[in-house]
Amino acid sequence: MDELVLAGFVAAMVRVSTPLLLAALGETLAERAGVINLGIEGAMLAGALGGAVGAAQGGLTAGLVVAVLAGLAVAALFAAVSLGAGADQIIAGTAVSLAAVGLTGVLNRRIFGAGGIGLSLPTFPDVAIPGLSSLPVVGVGLFTQPLVTYAAWLLVPLTWWFLFRTRGGLLLRATGESDTAARAAGVPVRRVQAIAVLVGGGLAGLGGGSLVLAQVGTFAEEMTAGRGFIAIAIVVLGRWHPGWVFAAALLFGAATALQFVFQAMGLDVPYQLFLMLPYAMALVALTGGLGRARAPAGLGKTLSIDN
Repeated sequence: MDELVLAGFVAAMVRVSTPLLLAALGETLAERAGVINLGIEGAMLAGALGGAVGAAQGGLTAGLVVAVLAGLAVAALFAAVSLGAGADQIIAGTAVSLAAVGLTGVLNRRIFGAGGIGLSLPTFPDVAIPGLSSLPVVGVGLFTQPLVTYAAWLLVPLTWWFLFRTRGGLLLRATGESDTAARAAGVPVRRVQAIAVLVGGGLAGLGGGSLVLAQVGTFAEEMTAGRGFIAIAIVVLGRWHPGWVFAAALLFGAATALQFVFQAMGLDVPYQLFLMLPYAMALVALTGGLGRARAPAGLGKTLSIDN
């Protein structure tokens, strides 16, 4: 394979994996606390629109802030319905994501008009790390990325440290394994789960914002195209561990980036075949085709309102 093509593949893999990694790390925290949040797709979509609105009004930093706040708002709605009202988590998450699709579509047309915002948004420039960016093949791909990508990478060890080296992480994991035992030990179960869901929603919103502000430079309705659900598959494939989640996100990014490689090689293969690869991998991961791991014992369990 040509070195230039390979370098482009690595760069595309990393860039595509960044929103997935941010959303998957947030979902890891939520699922470790025993909550499966299918509303993460809606949080990413809301974050994408929030990023576009914030960047159009106040620049890139404002865009990321609004993206996080939008993700938090969607997560708060999910938490209110599933944790506050005791609704089934799967149904609540699906309803929230569907509501986000409709609401973002309406707001997009209200704010930017029927034609959308176009390609007028600012985007984060690539930042080269001195020395490392000059390495052959991987230098440009790994070490010439937007700042949001480096921030996502930094969150991987920070999430691991929180989960496995802090008291807060221990309480969160205990809640996800058995809410009854955790409550008997004095853990405020509902509060722990709510915080985990909110943090996860904020990270999903940041992932949606990075999709707009570090990649495409515009907003389109339903532009997340199932990335939130892929993030859930990444958590499963990553065995609810931040390090493996990082590796799984890169794997899914590589599956998406393959289409660019095969196009550059001039292979006469329908491009739709490569577009479906990440979704096919998501199905395989969710059915255990890439290896099974034990999920948190209390994952998806609906708490009674009086708990």
